[in-house]
Amino acid sequence: MSFAIHGLAVARGVAIGRAVLVASSRLDVVHNFIQPDQVKSEIARLNAARDAVIEELQRLLATMPKDAPGELSGVLEVHLLLLQDPSIGAETRRWVVERHYNAEWALTSQLEVLTRQFDQMEDEYLRERKADVEQVVERVLRHLKGAALPVTAAAARREPRQHDLALDDTLDVPLVLVAHDLSPADMLQFKQSVYAGFVTDVGGKTSHTAIVARSMDIPAVVGARSASQLVRQDDWVIIDGDAGVIIVDPSPIILAEYGYKQRQGELERGRLARLKNTPAVTLDGQRIDLLANIEEPGDTAAALAVGAVGVGLFRSEFLFMGRQGKLPGEDEQYAAYRAAVEGMHGLPVTIRTVDVGADKPLDESRHDAAHLNPALGQRAIRWCLAEPAMFLTQLRAILRAAAHGQVQILIPMLAHASEIRQTLELIDKAREQLDQRGLAYGPVKLGAMIEVPAAALSLRLFLRYFDYLSIGTNDLTQYTLAIDRADESVANLYDQLHPAVLRLVADTISEGARLGKPVAVCGEMAGDPDMTRLLLGLGLRSFSMHPSQILQVKQEVLRADVSKLTDWAQAVLESDEPAALLEG
Repeated sequence: MSFAIHGLAVARGVAIGRAVLVASSRLDVVHNFIQPDQVKSEIARLNAARDAVIEELQRLLATMPKDAPGELSGVLEVHLLLLQDPSIGAETRRWVVERHYNAEWALTSQLEVLTRQFDQMEDEYLRERKADVEQVVERVLRHLKGAALPVTAAAARREPRQHDLALDDTLDVPLVLVAHDLSPADMLQFKQSVYAGFVTDVGGKTSHTAIVARSMDIPAVVGARSASQLVRQDDWVIIDGDAGVIIVDPSPIILAEYGYKQRQGELERGRLARLKNTPAVTLDGQRIDLLANIEEPGDTAAALAVGAVGVGLFRSEFLFMGRQGKLPGEDEQYAAYRAAVEGMHGLPVTIRTVDVGADKPLDESRHDAAHLNPALGQRAIRWCLAEPAMFLTQLRAILRAAAHGQVQILIPMLAHASEIRQTLELIDKAREQLDQRGLAYGPVKLGAMIEVPAAALSLRLFLRYFDYLSIGTNDLTQYTLAIDRADESVANLYDQLHPAVLRLVADTISEGARLGKPVAVCGEMAGDPDMTRLLLGLGLRSFSMHPSQILQVKQEVLRADVSKLTDWAQAVLESDEPAALLEG
């Protein structure tokens, strides 16, 4: 039966495909496709883990105290039987052989099937046996985790089920990802994946999961609450990234309608592609710089492909994440930054120093349990100043990369004069260390992100020390309105058009212009074509966004007459309900 799930639209377009559940149970495991030649070794891993659990249970039974309750030995014997049951062993191996899932993923996928079967049983006693299956699977997963080796993600050919042939009669069926949540590091991995779109239960419009989804230019819906429980493995799913809707098991009529919408979207992208080499100049002759936000050096190709005139934000933290605490060394970072600089062929590259914390943790843990609110804790420049050796390593790597092209350093989350002074001192120290080692480095311009209200209210201080400013509207909105941007429960209150947010943005742009210092916007506001006319009217001339958004924004720039937008933008700024004027 077809049904719809509503969430938050975060990346436009339509995706149609079969659902791939990631961490659909409460078990947190690695989900990767394996290569065909890895099938035998992956099955061997499964068998070894199962045999280890059997041995463990047999040992527990043999050494059980005489006064232990009889029920305990009965449970262990049931678990031993389950481990030898084909519904677990043989069926799990089938996921590996036919779907090319890694062992952990295959096991949790089969658990998903079995738990649904138990839930549908009428007998209460049998329904409760689901817990036994979960416990057995958890034991096997623990052994797999200890012995697991990384496997290479690869596209997998998938056999459609017989009753699905009307929907897709090919073997290469599109896949859509359905998960409770995805870390930024996970999302970075999926950039090279086969997924046509994704859905998560949690997240907000400007959570980093959503941001990376837009950079991948695939339809996505977040904050869909219970999607990972309602969608089954291999269900057909439509993701409407424009409306924020997921349609499960669509009827042929709905499928045809969305297929048409999908094709129209592809035609529109084709039309926009013709604007690549058109200079971004307004109708009244104002030249606008459209820059790209990137996460890794390889993204420079996508930036150039849409006509970006530089990189306005290289999120260096993605080099640091998912490494189990082993941070990248100076040479590794230097190679990455140099690759980005050379990849832009002489165009400027702005590298933001590492910004981790809150919804961008270093490790795989999604939340920082040691702090009540990591978004207000030791993140970004606060962490860098607390770890000067780590920070100096990054600064040296950036300065060395500057010898190969135009580089700008951008410092995130500054709020205090003392932080500014410490940062500048460390940059000077990094230069001294390179001089002592006889290593070449180049000149850099220094910029500060305006993303804390305290910074937006201290612009004269910032402009005394920095060559340029870049407004991070995502965090500026979050901190101005006291709303966690990754929390879907308050997503309705997250409003980049709030008068207070717009006032801080407008004041930053005007103060920079007054003192002759460039100001850019690198947050999601810059890549929203609905906001382009307003930002132009407020005086913004430098926009930095994901490459996938540049052509849409360029189209709005080419249609705009800034001389006619200034008064209107001031009216929006002074309104109690800016959104109403923007829509009008």
